[in-house]
Amino acid sequence: HPNIAEVSKKRAYLEMDATRLLLECITGHSTILFRAPFNADSDPEKYEEMAPVALSRTRNYITVGESIDPEDWQQGEIPHFTADTIFNRVVNIYNQHLANGDSSNIILLHDAGGDRSATVKATGMIIRYFESKGYTFTTIADLLHKSKADLMPPVPKGSGYRLIQLNYFLAETGFVIGQIVYVLFLTFLILGALRLFILLVLTLLEKRKESRSIATITEYPKVSIIVPAFNEEVNAVSSLQNLLRCSYPNFDIVFVDDGSIDATYEKVKLAFQDNEKIKIFTKPNGGKASALNYGIANTQAAYVVCIDADTKLLPDAVEKLMQHFTNPTVGAVAGSVKVGNVVNLLTQWQSIEYITSQNFDRRAFSYVNAITVVPGAIGAFSKKAIEDAGGFTTDTLAEDCDLTIRILRAGYIIENESKAIALTEAPETLKEFSKQRFRWTFGVMQTFWKHKDALFNVQYKALGWIALPDILVFKYIVPFFSPLGDLFMLLGLLSENRGKIAGYYLIFLLVDALIAAMAFAFEKEKFYKLFWIIPQRLVYRWIMLAILFRAFKRALKGELQNWGVLKRTGNVKDINLADAR
Repeated sequence: HPNIAEVSKKRAYLEMDATRLLLECITGHSTILFRAPFNADSDPEKYEEMAPVALSRTRNYITVGESIDPEDWQQGEIPHFTADTIFNRVVNIYNQHLANGDSSNIILLHDAGGDRSATVKATGMIIRYFESKGYTFTTIADLLHKSKADLMPPVPKGSGYRLIQLNYFLAETGFVIGQIVYVLFLTFLILGALRLFILLVLTLLEKRKESRSIATITEYPKVSIIVPAFNEEVNAVSSLQNLLRCSYPNFDIVFVDDGSIDATYEKVKLAFQDNEKIKIFTKPNGGKASALNYGIANTQAAYVVCIDADTKLLPDAVEKLMQHFTNPTVGAVAGSVKVGNVVNLLTQWQSIEYITSQNFDRRAFSYVNAITVVPGAIGAFSKKAIEDAGGFTTDTLAEDCDLTIRILRAGYIIENESKAIALTEAPETLKEFSKQRFRWTFGVMQTFWKHKDALFNVQYKALGWIALPDILVFKYIVPFFSPLGDLFMLLGLLSENRGKIAGYYLIFLLVDALIAAMAFAFEKEKFYKLFWIIPQRLVYRWIMLAILFRAFKRALKGELQNWGVLKRTGNVKDINLADAR
């Protein structure tokens, strides 16, 4: 819609040709009529009025100019601009023309560019007014004694027309896809913010519940701490030494070497063969679930605490976990996992994730008995609950998630104990991180599919209506479309919708920041660490997306995946335990 008199000839011809092509794409008809923007007077006198006429004639257009222009496009820009305003302007201009002896007129009204309800209403008023004065209304074709087909000739259905239609189809498809992505972007943004808000409410309720229901242990049933290990020669000895500091008065340790090919078993045997608190076993390699089952089978204790061989517990962690088993319906208790080797940016990001996502989510879901993962790094179980659920299984890579869900399905309560803290060794390189998270992602995907019959099943209450839908939507569906959402947001920031999109995204970021701050407050973490949440949200998420797509690809191909081995560094030092709270 440029002023044709003020642009170059090349630009003017481009505008005319492109507009004609657009009409041909949509209607299948061309046009020989032309009205220049800004300067379309029916009696051109000035250069800026005549230049568009001259240019249009080189394209064989017939120029149509108006004699009455009420400038109805001003509605929305002028206060109290109504249909009466447009009608009065038309009548006043007509009266001026009539005084000059001109009784025939072309009236220009705008039907695009915003709300035109005033124009629509004014059109009826104008027609009725002039008909009452004996006027008739006609078309340009009638004035020129032409048919509609003369003024709008059909476009020949040759190869050029088909190419134009293909171009139009692609443009239309792009528009539709853009609208779908825009809706998905807003939907996922709103769902994400709503989820964060609900988690915050549930966490606050759980926090209040925890303060009111602190149990006091009067009896100390036997507890076995099960430590499965495969190629953990770097961590095994120091982890067992740490466990011997446990303040719970009635415990032992069951160490199970799962066929390590390094010196794990030899080092543990040499260090603890004379220690009555530690039972040491070795078996052929069968995976973590197999090692856990082996350890559980070799204890008479009614309760077990399962941990990873790279994990160090606070001395009172077991005692904190066991407080919950004063309720006989509790089948398992999840502890709080924190990163104990914050040595670089990647481990810093993982530390933030553990605090603001994993531990925070677990606390919220605990309130509605919907915890889906008692973490392998620290979790306490009633041995009977494990037996009722069928023990650890090897058909998924997320044996902790699978067992947790089966315990819920068996009718037990699973609680959370945020003060039972375990320090774990997080992967320190991107390669090791990718290996670990791929296993987790693929394993949870397997577990969800295994228990899909519980989804929206009233028999399983919060598991079927909260926990499993949360996994489906926020761990797989929303992340799958996130790249499109991010792309659309970036494009949207360059469009006229930038204000809306930026506003929605800002609301989401504020909610996210609030939740992160609350999570840090609950965990009594130092707030300066939140500074790293900015690059974490921007970069870390894309790393996780790449891992998610790898998992999708592996699932679609139907390939299996084994646990593999993570390279350990032993950087979780005992000195960090004092700062863990």
